[in-house]
Amino acid sequence: MNLSSPTNFAHVLEHIEIIRSSLRWVSQLDRPGIQKILEQVNTLREEILVLSRVERCRQTLTEETVEPMSVLQRRQVLSAFEGVFGDNPKLLEILETVEKAARTDLPILIEGESGTGKELLAKVIHANSRRSGKPFISVNCGAIVGTLLESELFGHVKGAFTGSVKDRKGKFEAANNGTIFLDELGEISQENQVKLLRVLESGEIQRVGSDDAICVNARVLAATNRNLYQMMSEKKFREDLYYRLSVICVTLPPLRERRDEIPLLIDYFCDEAAEKLNRSPVKLSFRLRQFLLNYSFRGNIRELRNIIYRISCIADDMADLKHLPELIRPAPDSEHINENPPVVTNPKIDEIRKIASGDAEKHFLEEQLDAAGGNITALAKHLNMNRSYLHTLIKKRGINPKSFKRRKNP
Repeated sequence: MNLSSPTNFAHVLEHIEIIRSSLRWVSQLDRPGIQKILEQVNTLREEILVLSRVERCRQTLTEETVEPMSVLQRRQVLSAFEGVFGDNPKLLEILETVEKAARTDLPILIEGESGTGKELLAKVIHANSRRSGKPFISVNCGAIVGTLLESELFGHVKGAFTGSVKDRKGKFEAANNGTIFLDELGEISQENQVKLLRVLESGEIQRVGSDDAICVNARVLAATNRNLYQMMSEKKFREDLYYRLSVICVTLPPLRERRDEIPLLIDYFCDEAAEKLNRSPVKLSFRLRQFLLNYSFRGNIRELRNIIYRISCIADDMADLKHLPELIRPAPDSEHINENPPVVTNPKIDEIRKIASGDAEKHFLEEQLDAAGGNITALAKHLNMNRSYLHTLIKKRGINPKSFKRRKNP
């Protein structure tokens, strides 16, 4: 991190001073006092993690290197790294783990249900690695017939089989000195598991139809939506391969366990869809947003993205429940949803303080964005805040800066 930039850490230093002042003037601490300080320390830890991740990712993504990943793709990865993953404690722990592992060449196994963002996390790992200037090659092992997967991974020589009219490099050669991402790893046959294990152990491949060994230096990231540990116990997945690949193993929780992330993803995909469809970002009615916040999302992030793209395509300025896919659309007699925000019953003082603080912060940010015409960079300079942290706060409160740009510049 760039410790010479004090403005990057002004907010963190302010929180440190608050904690120090609290401790300096307190003669003794009871349990509530200890809990309050722990909450402040946890908040401080999250802020430091955000600053650390963003700074390291930015340094990697702005290096002057020539690489296959385009500037636009790298910016998209950085954008996701700054906010789309949200601030769920489980995700923060995962990001902290992979951030440490990214700078190594250790294999990383990413587990999780389909659509939880495993490939995105793999791209984030690659972008933070020493290999970020080299190729990132993705292979969907479940989409390739088992008999052709060996050729896809390791290549083949002319005449190796019917239709092989010339030599062809495999994905491992294409990823040499870079990263290869093996998606749907649990679909690989036992025979191909043996061949993959050989590559991991020796760093050598053999093209189909050739006896010559070719040295490759590719960092392996793998992902699966299946329980490989259980498959290993059932003798459906090789034990030696599992332990080779799972030196670092993380499990992305499903979206239904990351509900704090849903508002961030909604705004992110609304902006993304608007850009691709060449239209203004669609607005969601209160009851539609409430439906999405409480929906189970069996397809996880991928399902949410598809829903937002559908809404952005068929709705005008305001989307409602009628724009949802028919399979998940609530019945007409259950569509009535209270248009007023929910009220906390039997609230505790901490809950009231948290709600009031969040509302006040959102109101303040909206006023400042309105005055700055939606320009986050200018607002960050005006408030003497780190731009990335300000951007994270804006997303956390569900605010769309583009709406303020349109207001200032119709």
